[in-house]
Amino acid sequence: MFKLNLKIALRNLFKNGVSSIINVIGLAIGLAACFLLLLYVSYEWNFDKQAKSAADVYVAMTNVNDDSGKIVATFDGTTTAFAPLVKQGIPEVKYIARMNYGSRKLIANGQNTFKKQAKFAEPDLLNIYDYTFIHGNPKTALNSQESVILTESMARTLFGSTDVLGKSVKYEAQNELIVSAVIKDLPENSSNRFDFLMPWSFYETVNPDARGLNWNNYSFTTLIRLNSGSDIQSVNKKLDDLIKRNQHISSGVIPHFIYPLSDMHLHGKFKNGKSIGGGIDQIWLFTGLAFGILLIACVNFMNMATAKSEKRAKEVGIKKTIGATRASLILQFLIESMVLAVISIIIALALVEAFLPAFNHLLNISMNISYFNLYNWVSLLGIVLVTGLVAGSYPAFYLSSFNPVQVLKGKIPGSSWLSVNLRQILIVGQFCFTVLLIISTMVIYKQIQYIKNRPIGSNVNALAEMPQDGDLQLKYELFKEQLLKSGAVSSVCQSSVSLVHHSSFIKNVQWPGATPAESDILFNRVGTTYDFIKTNGLKLQSGRDFSKQYASDTAGVLISATAVKAMNLKQPIGTTLKLAGQEKKVIGVFEDYVWDSPYKSNTPLLISFDKDYTGYITMRLNSTGSLQKNIEIVTRITKELNPSYPVELRFTSTVYEEMMQKEQKLGILSNIFGGLAVFISCMGLYGLVAFSAAQRTKEFGIRKVLGASASHLMQLLSQSFLKMICMAIFISVPLSYYLMDKWLQNFEFRTSISWWVIVAAATLTLGIALLTISFQSYKSAVTDPAEALKYE
Repeated sequence: MFKLNLKIALRNLFKNGVSSIINVIGLAIGLAACFLLLLYVSYEWNFDKQAKSAADVYVAMTNVNDDSGKIVATFDGTTTAFAPLVKQGIPEVKYIARMNYGSRKLIANGQNTFKKQAKFAEPDLLNIYDYTFIHGNPKTALNSQESVILTESMARTLFGSTDVLGKSVKYEAQNELIVSAVIKDLPENSSNRFDFLMPWSFYETVNPDARGLNWNNYSFTTLIRLNSGSDIQSVNKKLDDLIKRNQHISSGVIPHFIYPLSDMHLHGKFKNGKSIGGGIDQIWLFTGLAFGILLIACVNFMNMATAKSEKRAKEVGIKKTIGATRASLILQFLIESMVLAVISIIIALALVEAFLPAFNHLLNISMNISYFNLYNWVSLLGIVLVTGLVAGSYPAFYLSSFNPVQVLKGKIPGSSWLSVNLRQILIVGQFCFTVLLIISTMVIYKQIQYIKNRPIGSNVNALAEMPQDGDLQLKYELFKEQLLKSGAVSSVCQSSVSLVHHSSFIKNVQWPGATPAESDILFNRVGTTYDFIKTNGLKLQSGRDFSKQYASDTAGVLISATAVKAMNLKQPIGTTLKLAGQEKKVIGVFEDYVWDSPYKSNTPLLISFDKDYTGYITMRLNSTGSLQKNIEIVTRITKELNPSYPVELRFTSTVYEEMMQKEQKLGILSNIFGGLAVFISCMGLYGLVAFSAAQRTKEFGIRKVLGASASHLMQLLSQSFLKMICMAIFISVPLSYYLMDKWLQNFEFRTSISWWVIVAAATLTLGIALLTISFQSYKSAVTDPAEALKYE
């Protein structure tokens, strides 16, 4: 029986070529889009969940308070004193490790020199993560101060092999380190990736801020693994009590808490110290988009199947007359839809394999399909079954319900009120989703442009920066002198961090009139020397930049307008502040600029004079000369003074663009998959118009003989479909407005949904639909009436 149904399904597939092609292509594109989006959703969903003990791994968080005690920000920075105190005071903590945020550092094997991602961590990190050791002992790999752990790809890059235990590498062209272990490469969807890992004890020798135990510098992270089954609320209560007792903090303030590391990627947005979402909103959006596109393809199949009911009616009537049951007919139609689904999924997999590299490049990630994973095959089979059942269920139950007596008398069930109206509902639903996608894409684009055009408070034109590595730390003055002398740059400065950065926080800043509660306000600190304001194009509200003309500037500090407000200073110039035990005099107040996220207000910023606090060199290229020539001169001078390091010059404007990558990614995906949804919807619409025209061939022939014009016939064929499109626009506009307005509420700085967005989306939808309908309508309207009247 199954074999017979399969033959019938294949025969009908080839017999109805146009509708079969529309169905197969629509389903294949829908399935391919669904697979790609779900692959990305799976990638994001499994962030930091690879370890067996991932559910027990937490990251320490810090709440930032204003002078009233209100929590204004939450981030994952901690001090060096935090981890030792927690380790001693909370019994549920099984392992705890301090880490730095990581950065690209130089590592070399002889002449093989590379700049790769480096991190420092305490030995307990190897117990927190399930690293796969190819060589070495996880119990001793970070015990020695001169040890280093390489990833597999890093070992092959440096030595061409992974069997490198005991071999030496040079860190930052200065320190000899011994390879103590080689581990498998870390997953792409891990927040703590590195190419080589070094012990914290070594970090204390190269970074003065990491030495000793302090509660002022929040430039480090702390990872914690709890005993299995620990109550997180109880642990956070103990942590709160412990910190308050140790730091003599008032009871109303919650300075620290621990949060699941596996939730940080998708639930890392906080308000008042509580998670309010984050990337998970995009995941739900992409999941809905994936199944929405697939549903549109399934709706096309349903519409085409029910539209062809007239052709299948006599077949059903005859089969029922000779004894076929309704169940057997339902099975036959479901097998037909399954055959289409199987063919479509084969084409979809081919499309996914073809476009996955481009998709990875677009998102700047690395995803692949594992065909040897049982879970993947079960998921694939599930999607095939669901697609086949969803697409074929209504046609199967509808066609099998025909009364054989009525059908064989020539009464057409396909013209029934139910089938026509359900088809109309499905078309309206399709285009509702399409209009929603178009409006969403426009609003996302408008929001991105709004943030792009938001004043950043700094003149980034021709502004470039590079890491202050190697000899550039000791030879900075010579480097600056040669750059200015060459004419390639007009100004140069050095600083502890990039103009755009996400770390370097301090507390316990003291100023005249500060209350004990105000000492908990978190400030961002940047160390620099001369010409910081001038080089970065910041605007001074009062005072001046650091200058060699004033010897006292070595004990000076510049503060942001937000810092003035936070400290409630009436006359900030000349005020003495105390930072980390050192007295600093305010010499200038500058307007706030975007140094962290462009989507929110930044915390108060202090820029202190500190020659030893190096990290980046920023330069303003000379606008009068050739940009390419200026870059070549800077590169040449850099290589002459610092030959061991590659030249990594990048424009600050590019850094700001990278900060909007998340929303840009959302916009790109919305554009691509929204376009696919429109294409699939129009394919279905084209098929329905073509079928409707075929049903009315004789009618159109008679109308043309009686004098009807081509435009009149086009109007007759188009108006019912255009009414449905207009209905879809009418329904989807308020829904789209509500959803996108809710999405915009996630941003502190946001655009508005302009009236022209609605008009443009409606016009675009109507235009595309009208073009699709008109093409087929015109073909039918200009057909020779003599040919049309030979229809029967």
